Amino acid sequence: MSALVQLRGVSKTYGSAAALHPTDLAFERGKTTVLIGPSGCGKSTLLRLIIGLLEPDAGTIQFDGAPITPAHTAELRRRVGYVIQDGGLFPHLTARKNVLLMSTHLKRPVAEMDQRLAELCALTRFPETALDRYPLELSGGQRQRISLMRALALSPELLLLDEPLGALDPLVRAALQKDLKEIFARLKQTAILVTHDLAEAAYLGDEIVLMTEGRVAQIGTLEDLRAKPASAFVTEFINAQRALVLT
Repeated sequence: MSALVQLRGVSKTYGSAAALHPTDLAFERGKTTVLIGPSGCGKSTLLRLIIGLLEPDAGTIQFDGAPITPAHTAELRRRVGYVIQDGGLFPHLTARKNVLLMSTHLKRPVAEMDQRLAELCALTRFPETALDRYPLELSGGQRQRISLMRALALSPELLLLDEPLGALDPLVRAALQKDLKEIFARLKQTAILVTHDLAEAAYLGDEIVLMTEGRVAQIGTLEDLRAKPASAFVTEFINAQRALVLT
């Protein structure tokens, strides 16, 4: 099976409001899939269901061929890296301790952790001289690099990124987009990324999943969405991001 993650009929509601209608999706190994759509369309809900922060009301989610259940959540989270918009760093821990949090918890050998930390600094272009700074002493871009390093520390099979670059200024965001693309390619990383930015989705994603109101509107490349829109919503969403319409 080429899909690392498979959703079959997965749905989630809050009271009478459907955050995700019954959904079938497959996320291929070694590929970057981008979830995009308006606020409240179900993108982040999908990530939280996959990592076990939420339980589906119906349907099944399989990871590497095995169903995701509450009993296996702790094991699953060691195999999945998770990055959120503001980084989610612990302010009372240095950058070094944030990155090595899970490795320390798992009592990995110090030499192994030091070697992994050096590898991650090189991979993400983070200066080793800044590892003993606290999050408030780092720039926004540096905090996101630390968050990414923490997510990659245990060499996860799957990387989930929920609007990881949304709060950054355009120049920093562009630099990190370039670095992320190189990192995904170098690691052959399976990744699912949430964004509102169609240009970012097109740049980073092997496949785009456009969502609206808790449903998948269309799956494909940017060219697929442009040339063969599945609905009026797809065309409207593309046209709303005018810079791409002109390219």
